[in-house]
Amino acid sequence: MYSLFFNLIFRRMDPEKAHHLAFRWIRLAARVPVLRTFAAAVLAPRYKELRTEALGRRMHGPFGLAAGFDKNAVAIDGMAMLGFDHVEIGTVTAEPQPGNPKKRLFRLVPDRALINRMGFNNDGSAAVAARLAARNPVFRTTLGVNIGKTKVVPEDEAIADYVTSTERLAGHADYLVVNVSSPNTPGLRNLQAVDHLRPLLSAVREAADRTVTGRRVPLLVKIAPDLADEDVDAVADLAVELGLDGIIATNTTIARESLGLASEPALVRETGGLSGAPVKARSLEVLRRLYARVGDRVTLIGVGGVETAEDAWQRILAGATLVQGYSAFIYEGPCYARAIHKGLAARLRNSPYATLADAVGAEHKKVTA
Repeated sequence: MYSLFFNLIFRRMDPEKAHHLAFRWIRLAARVPVLRTFAAAVLAPRYKELRTEALGRRMHGPFGLAAGFDKNAVAIDGMAMLGFDHVEIGTVTAEPQPGNPKKRLFRLVPDRALINRMGFNNDGSAAVAARLAARNPVFRTTLGVNIGKTKVVPEDEAIADYVTSTERLAGHADYLVVNVSSPNTPGLRNLQAVDHLRPLLSAVREAADRTVTGRRVPLLVKIAPDLADEDVDAVADLAVELGLDGIIATNTTIARESLGLASEPALVRETGGLSGAPVKARSLEVLRRLYARVGDRVTLIGVGGVETAEDAWQRILAGATLVQGYSAFIYEGPCYARAIHKGLAARLRNSPYATLADAVGAEHKKVTA
């Protein structure tokens, strides 16, 4: 049904306008008690075997919504209603910014992919913090807050910019993510270099601890699939050194030619980060490399090309405690999370693992056993 709707309506619309339309419907449904209860019953069934503990939280399952869909924390309950076990908002910057000029979002339908050069368009951390403070949650969900650098801030002032967002948002976050991997903010990816990343993460950790005294806010970093293998190893080692709580692998890619894309060349040439099915292989490769390096010492979140329950299962076996999706949600529609949960539960029941936690990183343990 959704595929027909997508092809007849959404596919014919400008992608950003379609996003805002769908977003509005989700928010409206979540505001109507009877409708949201019915929608959650259908779209968010719970499977006891999928219950997950990660980042100090107990979750209904391992599958969540990646950052980028709800940039301003306005539809958290709506996304929980659709079955996402955790919702990561953002990316939020210290100052509000409009993002890059439109047109800035493109669908590569034959490749089940998206290209975006949104440029961290958001209301700014002060406005988002106020919205979160006033929030009265309807559904219990784990909330991640993803922060990035304000575009006009020079690289040598980036740490102060991230600290400002941390001070405003850490108290509202179940976990905090430092995004240094978007290709759409000039100079941002330079911060992935360990010499830059160490002082940045240390400053954000100190700011979070100073701001939130009653608990420890888990801190994660999100990296790009385009990092060289030795740089992935360096980030992994740094995460262990700093006692980082997690790594998210991966963000969008700037690669094109190596992906074998089938879409029109004019679309493929659009600048920005590519997400969806074509990034699946490299994202999984990075995840495997990270787990081989850090094992169970750092929580890993797998994201990038997660379309099916099998994709999510492979991320778990490769070492991901949590899995996220976004681009496939555009193509699969409101039953996306439901299908992932149903398929994961079936795979776990038919596996040799007693619990989902036992399956995390199992492919590595099998090799080394």
